[in-house]
Amino acid sequence: MGVAEINEQKKTITLFAQLYFYGDAANPLLSAQIAQDINAHWNMPNGYITVKEKRYKLIFAVAGFHAPQLQQTEVNTNDNPLNNYFRIEEYASGNISFVDGINSNTGYFQLDNLLNNSTTAAHEFGHTLGLIHPAQLDIRGKGTPGIMYPRGTVTDPHFQYDPNAAPQTKGGTLNPLHRKVLQNDIDDLHIEKLHFNKKAKAIIGDFTSEWHYRHVREEN
Repeated sequence: MGVAEINEQKKTITLFAQLYFYGDAANPLLSAQIAQDINAHWNMPNGYITVKEKRYKLIFAVAGFHAPQLQQTEVNTNDNPLNNYFRIEEYASGNISFVDGINSNTGYFQLDNLLNNSTTAAHEFGHTLGLIHPAQLDIRGKGTPGIMYPRGTVTDPHFQYDPNAAPQTKGGTLNPLHRKVLQNDIDDLHIEKLHFNKKAKAIIGDFTSEWHYRHVREEN
């Protein structure tokens, strides 16, 4: 979730968002790194959009903050569309990071999903802005996978975990490291359909405002 703002002089639209991270695995360095990763991925294509026949460059300005003192009531009652809240822990049920739906401002991240040049945060941020997984998950012959392709997508061999693996066998699906934000992903945001107010600002995404408790492993 965030706020898009038009600058007519510079012919830019900047998408602002503030990400607040809590949980035992969150820390200041990681919080800043996640925001930096999101900005790097989403700004990489130098994306553009057309609004009312005017062409604008789209710029992402996402900031990340460690919020160890964050309280549940702050999340549940938040009415600032800039604010997003994510718990980070070493363990997540299902062994996967998630946000609380398409168009959302809250979620839960598993620590190892965020490390080693991962694209997980950029992918999940796309969900908060309204993007879904593509319907066609066999994209062999179609080049670089866009940022919203999920794990399990069938790709050309050099985008797999193991380039020598047969498709859909162990190692034979998309390695998320190879996902990139493409102009198609920018188009799918449909910023041209947002309602910009008199201050040239528009909200993208929506409030889910869900606080997450730490997941606990089930004992056998």
